[in-house]
Amino acid sequence: MDPNPSMEEFSVSTLLESYAAGGWFRAADEGQPLLDAATGEEVARISSCGLDLAAMVGHARETGGPALRSLTFHERASALKALAKHLLAGKDEFYALSVRTGATVRDTAVDVDGGIGTLFSFASKGTRELPNDTIVLDGALERLGKTGAFVGQHIYTSRPGVAVQINAFNFPVWGMLEKLAPAFLAGLPTIVKPASQTAYLTELVVRRIIESGLLPEGSLQLISGSAGSLLDELTMQDSVAFTGSAHTAGILRRHPNVIDGGVRLGVEADSLNCSVLGPDVKAEDPEFELFIKGVVAEMTVKAGQKCTAIRRVIVPSRIAGEVEDALAARLAKISVGDPRNPDVRMGALASLGQRDEVRKAVSSLLASAEVVAGDLNGGPLLDGDTERGAFLTPLLLRAAKGAVEPHNVEPFGPVSTVITYDGIDEAVALAARGKGSLVASVVTHDADVARSVVLGLAPWHGRVLLLDRDDAKESTGHGSPLPMLVHGGPGRAGGGEELGGIRAVLHHMQRTAVQASPDLLTAVTGQWTTGATQRVEDVHPFRKSLADLRIGDTIKSAERTVTLADIEHFAEFTGDTFYAHTDAEAAARNPLFGGIVAHGYLVVSLAAGLFVEPSPGPVLANYGVDNLRFLTPVKADDTIAVTLTVKQIKPRNSADYGEVRWDAVVTNQEGSPVATYDVLTLVAKTWPSES
Repeated sequence: MDPNPSMEEFSVSTLLESYAAGGWFRAADEGQPLLDAATGEEVARISSCGLDLAAMVGHARETGGPALRSLTFHERASALKALAKHLLAGKDEFYALSVRTGATVRDTAVDVDGGIGTLFSFASKGTRELPNDTIVLDGALERLGKTGAFVGQHIYTSRPGVAVQINAFNFPVWGMLEKLAPAFLAGLPTIVKPASQTAYLTELVVRRIIESGLLPEGSLQLISGSAGSLLDELTMQDSVAFTGSAHTAGILRRHPNVIDGGVRLGVEADSLNCSVLGPDVKAEDPEFELFIKGVVAEMTVKAGQKCTAIRRVIVPSRIAGEVEDALAARLAKISVGDPRNPDVRMGALASLGQRDEVRKAVSSLLASAEVVAGDLNGGPLLDGDTERGAFLTPLLLRAAKGAVEPHNVEPFGPVSTVITYDGIDEAVALAARGKGSLVASVVTHDADVARSVVLGLAPWHGRVLLLDRDDAKESTGHGSPLPMLVHGGPGRAGGGEELGGIRAVLHHMQRTAVQASPDLLTAVTGQWTTGATQRVEDVHPFRKSLADLRIGDTIKSAERTVTLADIEHFAEFTGDTFYAHTDAEAAARNPLFGGIVAHGYLVVSLAAGLFVEPSPGPVLANYGVDNLRFLTPVKADDTIAVTLTVKQIKPRNSADYGEVRWDAVVTNQEGSPVATYDVLTLVAKTWPSES
């Protein structure tokens, strides 16, 4: 296959290829045809017949994994950012091909731009929230002995395994990239198996990624076609992230390597998501219109083929008629047809087979519901052929009181069912009958309603959106998973969890408790540990550039007596005249102080004066203080000193300086800790500056 196929080249003769063990593989057979969702024309063919799955897994473990794990988190993040920019610059060809999946321009933006945006988000978080290292510290240091000579620390390290992703047909780009980004940051190579219906778009994106050379070889491979016996090749260090039906998830869960072999399986499956209209909302309220718009959007974006789409519309009985009328009126304005027509607002389902599945589900729902709006057999199209294209107009149903089917049957298309309730408790109970969902939304402007419903829904949902007039302008909507928030849900939704910022990265890593002496723990973690060796040298650490600083470099300051005049001046100068600093009689009655005490911030300020080296040098700025705690009150005529130790050094790949975290301990004349905190500074990589 030409490494740079144009859109015209995706014709009957095109057989999708797999990227395996460092090269593109074409199956020897003709493959199965993949059809244009709107026209029924053949787009490509797909087959993985003859693909060496064992070689793919071996290549990931032996080439991709070591290459990734040799990079720091910041270097991996830089690669993701470069990849995001590369894909963004070339997204027009992804849009041109995406239309063949039945997607409108708006649908494609959710998939393509959403996927690229996820890469950008994880690249940013990797740089800002992870160290420029290959391990992550989890939680605080635990002191395990009386003297501090024996301590414990939890750490995360990369697994020497493979991350397999098996994706659904509805998001051929986002579905791949949202799983790739956290696995890549975690140091795990990825093998992607997209759903066949829309795999031609995934294959094109992977082809452009491989061509770019931006990712280490072996860090990304692609299976175009059946995954066959792939799970047979996996072991305890490997993981599988699956998005699809509960039926297929059940098959995967019963695989011997999942049951007994230690392969970790994450599942995102069926989800009967709901949107609840609060009992406080009236037809004339802004929240009513927000609710109507939200339901219609979730029914029609991607033709309702979203795992987060609203399937159940839960509304107060008193206003149900008005809700149905408003939804029907807005749905009547949705033009359905070939997404190549710019006037079409909802395109086709992914395939004729998928349309049949939706119709089958609707038939089950109609056992206890009736049609409010739409036509199960077709309805008018703005453009397109209902025989060749997988078109289905939006369908709004009304469930009978006590209906069971809406809580058990998911129509994976443009279908929603109105269900009524007569009290908050009933609304929560109805939502819970979905047996676990990815997302619920609650549209209300009443604070008490919001708290009651959210606390009721939370145990059954992975995400809850509260929508009202105040957040509507900035809300990303009911159905949009965000990179920084978890995506997944309990029960029917699969019990898995993806995204969620750095949580998704750590999910791929191994957490281990390390017990050691402070010096050995410092050597392992690359971060100074309380009780470890401190080096006090003639050269003040503030005179050292990043190139010269070492973990454990320390300043032990001179002493400073805090006088009553200091306390009075600070109170007058800052305006902080709290009685404990200014009223001797009142302060004496305070059971914590028993007299005038210095302001905590005066102590910190004086400590800075004790450790700072004032001349121009490599320390460029102090940009913050973390974990500040005041432990012992400082009274007039107490003497303080400070010990400042280099705790962590984080060079920035994108700048000529880096971050240095200093451990600060302020003590009094008795040696008792007065204040502890981390000082955060920016320090030049070299000094004098080479720029």
